[in-house]
Amino acid sequence: MSSTSGLELSAAYHREVVAPLLERRLSGLPYAAARLGSGSDVLGFDDAQSRDHDWGLRLTLLVEDGAAGEVDALLERELPTQWRGHPVRFATTWEPVVRQRVEVASAADFAASRVGIAPQRLDGAAPLDLVDWLQLTGQAALEVTAGPVFHDGTGAITAIRERLRTYPEDVRRYAIGADWTRIGQELADVGRAGLRGDEDGSAVIAARHVRTLLHLAHLLHRRWVPYGKWLARSAAALPDGDALRRSVLAVLRAQDWRTRQGALAALVEQIAALQGQVGLPTLDPATEPFFDRPHVGLRGLPELLVEEITDPAVRALRPGIGTAEQISDHVSVLVDPVLRRRLVGG
Repeated sequence: MSSTSGLELSAAYHREVVAPLLERRLSGLPYAAARLGSGSDVLGFDDAQSRDHDWGLRLTLLVEDGAAGEVDALLERELPTQWRGHPVRFATTWEPVVRQRVEVASAADFAASRVGIAPQRLDGAAPLDLVDWLQLTGQAALEVTAGPVFHDGTGAITAIRERLRTYPEDVRRYAIGADWTRIGQELADVGRAGLRGDEDGSAVIAARHVRTLLHLAHLLHRRWVPYGKWLARSAAALPDGDALRRSVLAVLRAQDWRTRQGALAALVEQIAALQGQVGLPTLDPATEPFFDRPHVGLRGLPELLVEEITDPAVRALRPGIGTAEQISDHVSVLVDPVLRRRLVGG
């Protein structure tokens, strides 16, 4: 099997097959070509195992002025059956029909299909509103912003990607505060469960906190959070990701609750220090004793973030609840923009 990555293959497929075909048949057509959407290769995380399903030559082709249908028909008619030994036409888990897999749409329509935001807001005709941001998941945003753009002859997708680059600052602070709220509500329970002899329960609670802290690390670095399969790998690629990974493993590999609680407290302090390093208010130390018990609680980090918010609409939100992906981790909810909007009041 070829060691060529999916992104390298997509770039070559555009350069050697799709672009020449468009030049021959639709010379002068402005378009953008990219590898966006779903798939491990979009994040650069694909390997040989990734090719056991939904695998073949994939590309995103973005055209404006109603040209998508004509371009799609051209590609379906004239693309080869295979290229470099890889299938051009294949069925997928979401569309069990054998056809070519260059996705053709306008930039705004493509992005809307991924992020659940109206096309006219994505293309700048109207501003994104608060519910748009609250319902947006990191994985959905990454399907538009993470993959490479090989050619942009219209500028539309580049503008949309910039618009979706990160949360507005007050929404970001609100989301960071929500993660700290979640941590504070159960931080002491790692030790409380352990003290009662429930090491398994202590480990489960600690793992929940690790997941929240990895989410929080992405927010602090203004990075979108991928879905669960890639959360830890993405976190390891953040600035100082090696140190973060070591701290996470210390929590997850701890064999007793006291060691686990100490490692988790150290991880909390590490993330709180990062918060200060990126220019947000923090506390040092971030943790404190839990009443008179041998456990660890969280100091008032959520309140610090709320106090920094100036946007009246964001200030009016109930503190500590967060975005759709913070409220629910149910996949069926997170992939459905309608359900996501219901979660956040849209």
